[in-house]
Amino acid sequence: MTHSTRRQALPLFGSWHSGTFSKCTSKCNDECHTAPSNPRAGAVDDFGAVAARMISRRNILKGGALAGMVLATASLDGLATERVAMAQDGTQIGFTPISASSADSVVVPEGYSWNTFLRWGDPIIKGTPGLTTDYSNLTVEQQEGAFGYNNDYVAFLPATRGGTESDQGLLWVNHEYTQGELMFGSYDPDNPTEVQVNIEIAAHGGSVVEVYRDGGAMYYRRGGALNRRITGTTPMTMAGPAAGHSKLRTNADPSGTEVLGTFNNCAGGKTPWGTILTAEENFNQYFGLPDGAAAPAEDDPVRVDHDRYGVGYGPSGRKWERFVDRFDLSKEPNEPYRHGWIVEIDPYDPDFVPRKHTALGRFKHEGAETTIAPDGRLVAYLGDDERFDYLYKYVSNGTYSPDNTLEENMALLDDGTLYVATFSDDQTGQWIPLVHGQNGLTAENGFADQGDVLIRARAAGDTVGATPMDRPEDVTPDPNRPGYVYVACTNNTRRTEEVGVNAANPRLDNQWGHVIELVEAGNDVGATTFSWDFLLLCGDPEDDSTFFGGYDKSQVSPISAPDNLAFTPSGDLLVATDGQPGGLELNDAFHWVPLTGSERGHVQQFLSVPVGAEACGPEFTPDGQTLFCAVQHPGDGGTLAAPISQFPDPGRGARPAMISIWKTGGGVVGS
Repeated sequence: MTHSTRRQALPLFGSWHSGTFSKCTSKCNDECHTAPSNPRAGAVDDFGAVAARMISRRNILKGGALAGMVLATASLDGLATERVAMAQDGTQIGFTPISASSADSVVVPEGYSWNTFLRWGDPIIKGTPGLTTDYSNLTVEQQEGAFGYNNDYVAFLPATRGGTESDQGLLWVNHEYTQGELMFGSYDPDNPTEVQVNIEIAAHGGSVVEVYRDGGAMYYRRGGALNRRITGTTPMTMAGPAAGHSKLRTNADPSGTEVLGTFNNCAGGKTPWGTILTAEENFNQYFGLPDGAAAPAEDDPVRVDHDRYGVGYGPSGRKWERFVDRFDLSKEPNEPYRHGWIVEIDPYDPDFVPRKHTALGRFKHEGAETTIAPDGRLVAYLGDDERFDYLYKYVSNGTYSPDNTLEENMALLDDGTLYVATFSDDQTGQWIPLVHGQNGLTAENGFADQGDVLIRARAAGDTVGATPMDRPEDVTPDPNRPGYVYVACTNNTRRTEEVGVNAANPRLDNQWGHVIELVEAGNDVGATTFSWDFLLLCGDPEDDSTFFGGYDKSQVSPISAPDNLAFTPSGDLLVATDGQPGGLELNDAFHWVPLTGSERGHVQQFLSVPVGAEACGPEFTPDGQTLFCAVQHPGDGGTLAAPISQFPDPGRGARPAMISIWKTGGGVVGS
């Protein structure tokens, strides 16, 4: 999820070099920085050399047939792989694709219905009042008991742990960031009030909400016994190898083991034992120096660390450092180290203290999708959503069993190995372990111990030569085909000719993004090598640089900025976008993508969200009869006084909201 500052509309085939406003007011994601934070951004091949080697490789594999070029200006029509030819024929999708939309409304296919069942500010904790029409009764107390802002990742859990119920259950929803201009009637981003800042802190984090289905539509239970808000002040525990590390210690927490709150929670994942993993992404935007405070020298080790993560040494865009000491780098220089982690939450236990699992590394986490290796080890796939940063996975040392205690299974996330990916132009790759003492991660090279490696995971990736990617976001293993994993690379318009391309990121000025299909060696997710190919090179189908799994490009829906990924009940891939307005001048959407047979790559649009909104989720109930979508930041680019959207309630300012979608006559969505 990357929508930070509103991108300016551009011609369909235009470049996108100036597509942000000057002020970073919401999700930073380095949009407001002039250069990538990765010093290895230029450590990639000349694009002509990459293309020549891949063409040679494909010629050998195809018996001399020219399969395609890996250039922004070349045709990739022939990029169909051996996997397509060997796959079983796919099943036709059971809906009529919708046309792309720019309307201020949700659009679903004929024969489907939807409802809005939960909005920002709706009370979830007993005794909390609802918002007034003009939101003037919004207080810290109201927000702490109400659904938070900018709903993102969505996870449905059956009513009983390990159960299969679909008519009732628990919904976990991330609250990624806030937009004061859409929350408050009078808001000056250069001078927010202390009350506004504290409300925004309370609107971050996530919500646990009891939900139930009635007549196809989903609803939430106000005051449900398991309803809970996680906010920017919720106490949390640091767990794993870096817990207690000197870099995690602050004046407020000299032990380095306790931290307040979680911020910029983007995507996430569910564990086999029924808990939630929520991912801290663009945490850098919350820290700064008050006016007049002196910055440390540029070579100060702490500043060097923070620079690698985009933490700035001036006033932050949010100005929280004016009112809360932990966001003031002059008072708590170590506080940024305590964010950028994967956080575990148990929705079934309202007293559970969230845990930040340091073994999974610190970076701008997009998600944390888990699966089980054939030998029982837990595997989590992780993307660092930044231009020119890396793809990771975590493999536990211990093994999962449903017979383990909850604590034994949770401990799997604290004892294991974090790997980072390298991609080669022969369409193979390696997972390089980030282990202290190996691969140059030594004290002589500046890594004091394993905790230091994990806290500075980006620097560790730099050291071992990981492949700089075009913003890897959701990384999702296929639940039906062991070893198959899909990686959404949203875009990278700063991949210039000077920087160059690499095999897995083949397009200059990559404004449309792509999806990689990765197959672990031996179909074992615990393997340390893999093969890979492109499933999609997104964009306008009429552009020569696009590719849709080998499918006829005249028959597909346009798609740009792939972000969230999920698997449908039929085993297809559902791709949610974040950035189609900038890349294609179309509202963001859900796209259905078959993965096998003659329909492989046949991208078909299922849903469109309103003006200014991002399509988040997606998530299905276990029976496949309900699809959830989080409509995030509708009306982005407007203000409460001058709105550009009134979703979901005409006559009111736009509000982030949850919707459910179902087949009008009943049945499995998409069947």
